[in-house]
Amino acid sequence: MRLGHYRWGVYAFFDYDGEPIYVGQTNEMLRTRIRRHLTNQRTDAVAMSVLDPFEVYEIAVWPLPQFQTTLGREPVARQHLDALERLITQQAIDGSKFKAILNEKDPPPGELTVEAPSSYRARIVSDRVFELRSHPDFRIARRALIISRLAQVISERKVQGGLRRVLLTQAKRLQWLTDRRYEALGGQASVAVEADDEV
Repeated sequence: MRLGHYRWGVYAFFDYDGEPIYVGQTNEMLRTRIRRHLTNQRTDAVAMSVLDPFEVYEIAVWPLPQFQTTLGREPVARQHLDALERLITQQAIDGSKFKAILNEKDPPPGELTVEAPSSYRARIVSDRVFELRSHPDFRIARRALIISRLAQVISERKVQGGLRRVLLTQAKRLQWLTDRRYEALGGQASVAVEADDEV
């Protein structure tokens, strides 16, 4: 079976630095759910500016083929899926230089623990898209735009703490990008000295 045809599984998105940025689960088909995120089709994560599809460079998936013919409300399968999402989410957070990802909500709680099945990870952008979107100045501008949109969403409605956590994480990621770009271009030595005004 082709990987995207698996119904049950967990997926994770990574940015152009290999940084984990978002973890999700599905029982409708991995291909369908991931496509909705990347094409902004009815996903709250994109609509609320939690996740920017332009940031996604690689995707990893952990399919659960043993539940392929299982109905979506089956308790055992649901508990296993939730447990796997908790595991992958924690691994993503532990592997992040910011110790945070962009999920607005935490995974469903539960006592069950599972081992991660085999995963598959691949780049999803063409060489041309990589050339355009990986440039530091483009990424900084895009990150600032998403932060502005997210801050506007927060200012216009009553929101839970998860959106504010995402805003904080995005701000940290923007600072890290701008720090790295500034230093790469010479840092303080690149700043012009203001000349005295002539009298």
